[in-house]
Amino acid sequence: MTTGKKIYFASDLHLGTPDYKTSLKREKLFVQWLDMVSADAAEIYLVGDTFDFWHDYKTVVPKGYVRLLGKLAELSDRGIKLHIFTGNHDLWFDDYFDKELGAKIYTEPTERTFDGKLFFIGHGDGLGPKDHGYKFIKKVFTNPVCQWLFRWIHPDLGIRLAAYLSYRSRYSNTGSHELEKFLGEDREWLVQYSKRLLERKPYDYFIFGHRHLPLDIQIRDEVRYINLGDWLDYNSYAVWDGSKLALKYYNGK
Repeated sequence: MTTGKKIYFASDLHLGTPDYKTSLKREKLFVQWLDMVSADAAEIYLVGDTFDFWHDYKTVVPKGYVRLLGKLAELSDRGIKLHIFTGNHDLWFDDYFDKELGAKIYTEPTERTFDGKLFFIGHGDGLGPKDHGYKFIKKVFTNPVCQWLFRWIHPDLGIRLAAYLSYRSRYSNTGSHELEKFLGEDREWLVQYSKRLLERKPYDYFIFGHRHLPLDIQIRDEVRYINLGDWLDYNSYAVWDGSKLALKYYNGK
């Protein structure tokens, strides 16, 4: 990595929820953050659920998010590498972000080596031995035939339907948004998943989203698990400066 440059990680913006006004405010704040980090960023990783719903149509771009998309295009044109992971809410990416923004798209976790340190990076959905119901649904949603069939639904209807289902999945249990709570290291399934991966390969850092709770846990000597939290409640992110990884929070200009 170029001396003085950094690598940034953020996840779970869920743009589009719970309403237009709230989402727009969050989008503007995140664009401010992108302006800030662009001063020294070599790469930026958006680790899933950037949108509460996204579908790549062949000739239609979902309405909204122009500030974010324009800023990402600008950063890409300036030579900052963009990496975008699909999440469980925005898993229907195709080639739009690649063609228009030059971003690399990931549908599965990936490994990266930065400055001699091995990172495992992924959104976190569907990992580990449980959550069989979601794993089945994910296979259905990512099936090329299902995606082709959905594309034939008029976008006005398809996006509205998907937004409704996404909202239901988030608020069905409580009827309102509640902060996630730390379950204890033994019950945090992504922590347990990371420990199992360590038995096969000597990773130095695990970075996930999905959990909506900022976490920084040392799971072995000099091995850390980072959950990026979200931009619904925390405005949290992580940064690698070439020698250390830090979990931070953005409070605006």
